[in-house]
Amino acid sequence: PRVSPAATSTPCCQQHSEEVCESCVVKTTLTAENAVEANKLSNNYKFGFKKWKSHVTARPWEDRSEIVKELYSDLNVIRGSGGSTLTCGNVLYLLLFGWWLWLLYSLVAAVMFLTVMGAPYGRLCWDLARYFLWPFGKVIQKVEVPKSHRACEVGVGESSALLGGPTPRRWVATGHWHRASTAAWLCLGYPVLVLAHGLVCVTAWLLIVLIPVAKLSARAASRVLLLPPERVLIRRLRTTEVPLEGEVILCCYRAANPYYYKYAVDGINVFAVNLLPLVLVTLVLGYVDSHNHLTGSAVKFSLALLSIMPLSYYIGMAIASISAQSNFAVGAVVNATFGSITELTFYISALIKGSREGNRCYAEVVKSALTGTLVGCVLFVPGLCMVIGGIRHQEQRFNSRSAGVSSALLFLSVGGVFAPTLFSKVYGKLVCGECHNVTQNPLGHYLCHNCHFDLMDNNGTLYYSHVQPLVYTVSILLPAAYLIGLFFTLKTHTHIYDIHISDCHMPGHHHSAVVHWSRWRALVILLLSTLCMSACADLATEHISPILTNSTISQYFIGVTVLAMVPELPEIVNGIQFALQNNLSLSIEIGNCIAVQVCMLQIPILVLFTIFYPTNFTLVFSDLHVYASMFSVVLMNYIFMDGKCDYFQGTVLVMVYFILLAVYFFAPSPSGC
Repeated sequence: PRVSPAATSTPCCQQHSEEVCESCVVKTTLTAENAVEANKLSNNYKFGFKKWKSHVTARPWEDRSEIVKELYSDLNVIRGSGGSTLTCGNVLYLLLFGWWLWLLYSLVAAVMFLTVMGAPYGRLCWDLARYFLWPFGKVIQKVEVPKSHRACEVGVGESSALLGGPTPRRWVATGHWHRASTAAWLCLGYPVLVLAHGLVCVTAWLLIVLIPVAKLSARAASRVLLLPPERVLIRRLRTTEVPLEGEVILCCYRAANPYYYKYAVDGINVFAVNLLPLVLVTLVLGYVDSHNHLTGSAVKFSLALLSIMPLSYYIGMAIASISAQSNFAVGAVVNATFGSITELTFYISALIKGSREGNRCYAEVVKSALTGTLVGCVLFVPGLCMVIGGIRHQEQRFNSRSAGVSSALLFLSVGGVFAPTLFSKVYGKLVCGECHNVTQNPLGHYLCHNCHFDLMDNNGTLYYSHVQPLVYTVSILLPAAYLIGLFFTLKTHTHIYDIHISDCHMPGHHHSAVVHWSRWRALVILLLSTLCMSACADLATEHISPILTNSTISQYFIGVTVLAMVPELPEIVNGIQFALQNNLSLSIEIGNCIAVQVCMLQIPILVLFTIFYPTNFTLVFSDLHVYASMFSVVLMNYIFMDGKCDYFQGTVLVMVYFILLAVYFFAPSPSGC
């Protein structure tokens, strides 16, 4: 949306009278383009709702910047002065595609000359060979055939005015497709060149910055190569020359554009579009090659994990679209139901597999992933956003009151989640797997390994009579506290977010909302993405066992890094985009909301799941998880105390996160793995 950025406190609209704007002078004013975007912006500031940066509606073309307009423009616009064509991107095109396209067109030209009847297409291929070697600063036009040629094509009787005078272009096309040279071209030349351009198109599209080359190849294969040779004119443009006759089909000045990371297809970012085929490859390879004949478990695990990233994006986009087009109740239900579906599908799949195999290692990996998500969202996500946002803005301010609500809930949730762990440390019996007498004296010191607090002593009396009831109590209280937090921030104390969605429209903003995804379409995509997410999570847990057993890296480290942070990458990208727009409040809320949902929703759901499907998951964490989580929450509250920050404070959070990762990296594997 075209907003007055969300971190500035300004009046609603300068055109409004002072009386109208008195109520919102002290509020942060956001100017949305339409009602749907206004609803999405409002949802971004609601606790428990998914924060989404991208548009859910199509932006008016006239309101876009010139840089963005260039991304979506066709390659048929002639500029008065295109500048020098000798750029790094153009040279990259020459090295990747230009030289072998020139060679291929030259070979096809030779073949067409050998057929004799295909000589016109041979001359066309020779001209196109020189064009595709360096297409920059050149133009391909569709020219009109002289009238004398038309008469020869259509015949004297057919062109008589008494027959109604059919349009010349139509009859020229008919004559073109009935030529012998055209038949030879369609059999010998065209298929080879279409395959080559298809390869160029796919490769350039996947590289993203070379999308202009993909457009160039697609237009060449679909239009240029299907025209009669005499209607194709290739010429070099001079700086002062503008062709006046004929339709311009291709005119390219740059092969690369670094701003194509902003490109979207039907509202979907190009990165998510490019990663979607990876999901299909993962599912086909995972379920067809179940015995690992084609690839090993490590490859399938990596593919399944990477496939989670685009699926997380589609789930987030669908949730934001449905919430923006629905009332508050529907949006709250959708966010509560599907907001944590990405993580929960993986955790539940891992617990089921561990229960079937009788392997406690899966439960420990799930605990590591939960802790890694908590620590990463408290330290790494806001820290990285502070660093990147601080590079552009010297000092950034955020709403300390709303951050204080999230911090209070974090303190409560961390205390509740780790209460059973602290209880077991106090009342549990310390059991060690192996002890050695260091002094050779029976009364001397002993060195013990693999020690843990046994909760199953005396037939599990301590666990079943004390720890388990405590776990169930905590699992009831934490969601209740989450609901109270929702009621506090969304009903009784909405003013703490200090947000006003202005209905003052800038010039050119009087447009009806054209949504990218309707509610039903978004719902279908949400359900399909959730289904694919479950399948990918199942494949990831199916093939993680060899990595856990054969890897020299601690299982703690695998859980807190790869399994915890990869599903959160779309959220991290959203946070960075908000920070670059000087909207650090939303960047911080993204991390805090995820951390709160981990403790207050995801963990109670896992406990509830273990009641109906017994697993090895118990709410007793290792000392390392407890210390890392508590220290992270305390440090975050200290940094956020004054409501302002800079890149230095962000660097502190990121460095502390990397220190904790180093601790996990060198830590021994948990017991049971």
